[in-house]
Amino acid sequence: MTVHSPGNRSASILIGAGSLVLLVSGVFLGAYFVRVQDAQARDTPAAGASAPSAVASAQVTAVKLDQPVELVFESRKIQKTWADLGLVERGEDLIVDRGKVTDAVAAIKAEVDRRPLNARMDLEARTIHRDEPGWGVDMHASVSAIEAAARSGAASIELEGAAIPPTTTVADLGIEDVSTVLSQFVTKFSISEKSRNDNLKLLASHLDGLVIQPGEEISFNAMSGDRTEKEGYKVAHVITAGEMVDGMAGGACQISTTLHGAAFFAGLDVTDTTPHSRPSTYVALGLDSTVVYPSVDLKFKNPYDFPVAIRYRVARGEAEVEILGQAKPFDSIEFVRQVVEKKAFETVTREDEGIGFGHMVIDQAGFPGYKMYRYRKVYKDGKVVRQNKWTLNYRPVVEYVRMGVNPDPNLPAPKQKTSHGPTPARGSVMKIVR
Repeated sequence: MTVHSPGNRSASILIGAGSLVLLVSGVFLGAYFVRVQDAQARDTPAAGASAPSAVASAQVTAVKLDQPVELVFESRKIQKTWADLGLVERGEDLIVDRGKVTDAVAAIKAEVDRRPLNARMDLEARTIHRDEPGWGVDMHASVSAIEAAARSGAASIELEGAAIPPTTTVADLGIEDVSTVLSQFVTKFSISEKSRNDNLKLLASHLDGLVIQPGEEISFNAMSGDRTEKEGYKVAHVITAGEMVDGMAGGACQISTTLHGAAFFAGLDVTDTTPHSRPSTYVALGLDSTVVYPSVDLKFKNPYDFPVAIRYRVARGEAEVEILGQAKPFDSIEFVRQVVEKKAFETVTREDEGIGFGHMVIDQAGFPGYKMYRYRKVYKDGKVVRQNKWTLNYRPVVEYVRMGVNPDPNLPAPKQKTSHGPTPARGSVMKIVR
């Protein structure tokens, strides 16, 4: 037996109302799931090949597969059909296949996108080419526009665009002005020594295009790295203990010396430099700078409030360095070399059975040693605004001579080696102004 009470009656009414709410909620929930599934089908990118994702056929009955449609992007107009844009037949219905629409838009994008321009330095022309953003089809927005047009039966579709940022900007380059040559320095070499020339080019490639920020110090050894066969270096002539011998990465000192000369006349702060154990043939006494990885280095610092760039060229028998930046903060720079002591060289004689008695061959010409002061004077408006001083020591170069001891009178006279030694210092003071 059921007992009715006012409380039970209220509960029945509430239960009835609750059923109505549940019924209405079920209708809306069903509609919600239909919309969610449709949205998921439209917004989920296809993986690999286009996987069909259905949009209600009633939404696209206004168009036909072979019906032309015009796509507009910037000033370009592209003629397609709805089939080209990803509509497919499914039974008697036309379905928007989101994967195929995405593929179609991607193909159009590849054709019409305007690529961005990356910033770059043209050190030959002494110009900075600035970066520019590109402009391309916005994939997501354009796919949505095509789907909407398919439902409405539009004959023309405006594809959405978006900026494409460059991958390298002027800020990434670290320099905005390379129009002024602060200094140029050139040394010459023989083009016949292929291995040494290959070393010169490889070393220069590590330095060409290097940007030095204000206050930044640069290490030659850090820039070039270990100079071994693994890194591509070859055996060529090097100076070891005052003698010219074959060694790995021969030619490194010419690259460092040329860079030193450019840094010197650009007014950069030379913070670490060592002269050769014997003078070089390719540069004036006092301007050379030797390097031995990792112990002997060439270091210099940018003293200016603007960055500078290194242009390094090795070609046609010349190693050339330019230091590039904005307007010169000086008028000229003077190199002064003062010899304060000259030291005689030693001659070492060796007997040679292959040479007739009374003949001799000089294997290595001797060269005197020097102690000298090197000065740099920086001029602005006719006045010295900065001055540096270094003390340099060159050891005497031993002369090696072979003396003939063979008594055979029929032996031909030996051929003398051509000497390509450095030029001794003339006078006590030498000046170069640039």
